[in-house]
Amino acid sequence: MDASPATVTRIRRGLLVLAGIVSVAVCGYVLAGWSWLDAVYMVVITVFGVGYGEVQPIEHPALKIFTIGVILAGCSAGLWVIGSVVEFMAEGTINKALGKRRMTRQIGELVGHTIVCGFGRVGQMLCAELREAGTPLVVIDTDPTRLAEASALGHPVVAGDAAEERVLRDANIDTAAVLAVVLPDEAANVFITLSARELSESIRIIARGERHETERKLLRAGANGVVLPTAAGANRIARLITKPSAEVLLRDGTGMAELNEQLVAIGLEFVEIPVTTDSELVGTTLDDIDPRDLAAVVIVAIRTADGGIRRNPHSMTRLEPGDAIILVGRHGDLPKGLHRVTHGAEITYRGSKI
Repeated sequence: MDASPATVTRIRRGLLVLAGIVSVAVCGYVLAGWSWLDAVYMVVITVFGVGYGEVQPIEHPALKIFTIGVILAGCSAGLWVIGSVVEFMAEGTINKALGKRRMTRQIGELVGHTIVCGFGRVGQMLCAELREAGTPLVVIDTDPTRLAEASALGHPVVAGDAAEERVLRDANIDTAAVLAVVLPDEAANVFITLSARELSESIRIIARGERHETERKLLRAGANGVVLPTAAGANRIARLITKPSAEVLLRDGTGMAELNEQLVAIGLEFVEIPVTTDSELVGTTLDDIDPRDLAAVVIVAIRTADGGIRRNPHSMTRLEPGDAIILVGRHGDLPKGLHRVTHGAEITYRGSKI
């Protein structure tokens, strides 16, 4: 719970004082000739007000006065600890409620802001750029951990599924200027786009897709623009390859690793798949590769056995032993190998025959 450090300090001090009183009381009864077990039992029933009666007769005046002191000091310290714990719980609950109310009010006052749906890798980079540019924004996500991270960075957050109208209204979509849909789930991005367009005809919707087929769906759903990270990464690599320095970069393993790190930062990955002498792809063309292996990737180049680079290879490019196919795709989704398609066989991909 969110409570002030002062409250936590009071609880700790109360516990220390209570522990000190109990220790002194136990030692006092032991010095009066009681056993350790009787002394502890007496202190416990006295401090916590159980009132089972004395373990042994208390007849000496000094012992009576000592017992009175134990009762007053022990009960006071116990009440101090209990009161501090209750304050801690109440303060945390109140602060949480006030914080949520304050954030709701803050979002309600925003005009011309950007709503970012998804605080994953791409969403985090986008929010950082928007914040640096001074653009107000609101983050929507279903993951409590990501919401906590966004809130810690100072971003107003809304918990929930962005495809739900209530969640979009909580993010004040009526006065927002832009809605950025950057979830890695293409289907979810389409649903969010549909919901947002129904709520606002004027808002500008920028959506993330992975394939060109999804781009068409997002545009039909109401998106004003679609960003394809995989294609963008492929184009970026292709532009680098056209420069002599980039060819040297691709020939050098260290340079390729550095480029791959940059791509991973935006959710993409760069990989080489070698064509070995015993590979079924030897002597075939790119057009002969099983389309299921290339569903979410782009071939940007082929490194030949002699170290040369074939930029933007066409579908009839023939593969030879020692070649390496350079692919770019979404991080974690790249195939570990490529296979030759079996012509004449029926292939079903996502419910469709191809």
